[in-house]
Amino acid sequence: MATIKPEILQKAESWLTDIFDEKTKSEIKKLIDENPKELEESFYKNAEFGTGGMRGVMGVGTNRINKYTLGKNTQGLSDYLKRSFPGKNLKVAIAYDCRNNSQQLAKVVADVFSANGIKVFLFSELRPTPELSFAVKHLDCQCGIVLTASHNPPEYNGYKVYWEDGGQLVPPQDAELIETINNLEYSAINFDANEELIEQIDTEVDKVFAERSVENGSFDTSASTRKNLKIVFTSLHGTSITMVPEVLEKAGFINVHIVEEQRKPNGNFPTVESPNPEEPEALKMALQIADKENADIVIGTDPDCDRLGVAVRDLNGEMILLNGNQTMLVMTWFLLEEWKRQGKIKGKEFVASTIVSTPMLKNLTEAYGVRYMEVLTGFKWIAKLIKDHPELDFIGGGEESFGYMVGDFVRDKDAVTATLLACEIAASLKDKGSSLYKQLLQLYTEYGLYKEELISLVKKGIEGEKEIKQMLIDLREDPWEEIDGEKVVLVEDYKSSVARNVQDHTEHVLDIPKSNVLIYYTENGTKIAARPSGTEPKIKFYISVNTELDSVENFEQKDQELSDKIARIREELQLG
Repeated sequence: MATIKPEILQKAESWLTDIFDEKTKSEIKKLIDENPKELEESFYKNAEFGTGGMRGVMGVGTNRINKYTLGKNTQGLSDYLKRSFPGKNLKVAIAYDCRNNSQQLAKVVADVFSANGIKVFLFSELRPTPELSFAVKHLDCQCGIVLTASHNPPEYNGYKVYWEDGGQLVPPQDAELIETINNLEYSAINFDANEELIEQIDTEVDKVFAERSVENGSFDTSASTRKNLKIVFTSLHGTSITMVPEVLEKAGFINVHIVEEQRKPNGNFPTVESPNPEEPEALKMALQIADKENADIVIGTDPDCDRLGVAVRDLNGEMILLNGNQTMLVMTWFLLEEWKRQGKIKGKEFVASTIVSTPMLKNLTEAYGVRYMEVLTGFKWIAKLIKDHPELDFIGGGEESFGYMVGDFVRDKDAVTATLLACEIAASLKDKGSSLYKQLLQLYTEYGLYKEELISLVKKGIEGEKEIKQMLIDLREDPWEEIDGEKVVLVEDYKSSVARNVQDHTEHVLDIPKSNVLIYYTENGTKIAARPSGTEPKIKFYISVNTELDSVENFEQKDQELSDKIARIREELQLG
């Protein structure tokens, strides 16, 4: 049996004191006696905040999601709130998704807040993450928490922190909060709930949120046109079932077929390998129903209902899954057209996306005379743009990982309103004899044909973390000079905040927060980004290639050429 490192054993034994409950202590003793490797994974570090809050495997230990790690987070957050809002009657909202233990962990979080004299609005049942973002502002809270691990495997859970504007924590609050949490001992957690300060929320927020979703996601499409659209929807065992069907019906989309086998929330996600709408396999059941019912569009949402996958019919009538970039392009085009039609473009509007998303969005947005703004991965950064620029009007924004935000009434990606918007676009185009897919091809002819591919290399555990760090070190010390026969002309290093022109050796500062991201650009516009995932044990490579498309008839040929180019790049750079 493997030897337990002394520092790991010391940390584990610190959890065998009277501070911790008997069940926790029993599980730790079992790990010490029977599973040293798992013990090390559980204690070798403290669970960290990443791109989407804190996510991790549930279990005992400092590197796991449990009542003590979340209790410590909440105690630190309680202390930080009191410092940030001195003399204010503090209020927080708490929601949770379908994940195993989410409801119990949400109650633990509520208990700690209330024990610290903070008023808590706790959703009585699971709700979509975007509704929590909305509730923070609607209920005039200073903070919000949602218990979710998005599309991670069933053994995961997580903890996302929202601030008073409804957006997730960003600098400087995030670093200040983390420092506060790290300075706490587990003995400082106050679990002694004050039930009088915990108020259960039932349906009162649902009603207002649904109304605002319809208001933001609907336009001038006629009632008959909406009825004529055949929709297949799946919640993939997640929270969207509590809100999306209701919102679609309120908006007049009544021809909706729900995948019944995936309707019931279930943290084990029994009918899919992964509850991730980015994966075609996750939408297999929905696609089968679409073919049986001759549906126009398929939509599936992830477990906490902030991201969506969209499938539509191609020119041959076959259902194909759009990627996140494609969905974002069509949604943005539609919103820009509507703002233009209504005479609302006055020169102070903006669209936002992330540094790893398609460059085509910038071409599209600026063609309408609208400002395009780019941020790090994660919708918290888009929400920060809205907060930092009250003089500008936010139209919409998205990212390649299947998230979109319509307007600013929610300050996070929102699959409820985005689902409605996708149906609105599909219905409107169908009524005009077109389709969402045909419109996408038309955009390619106007703004360039861009094709993207995401490569995720899974590197689990301690060794995986070391390997990811080393891969990025190697990329910095021995950078690519040529990619698929094209010279690299620009390298952006967001860790050092320096962009270096390889041709003339000039440099300029990247005016964006530091992050462990590298982006390479070639002379022909190929773009490759590398970054460690902030929510999963992965390193991600984002490849974007492009060419001109003179006519829709040439799409398949040009698309294949770009696919071949991506395949060559993958092989050349040994990206799997």
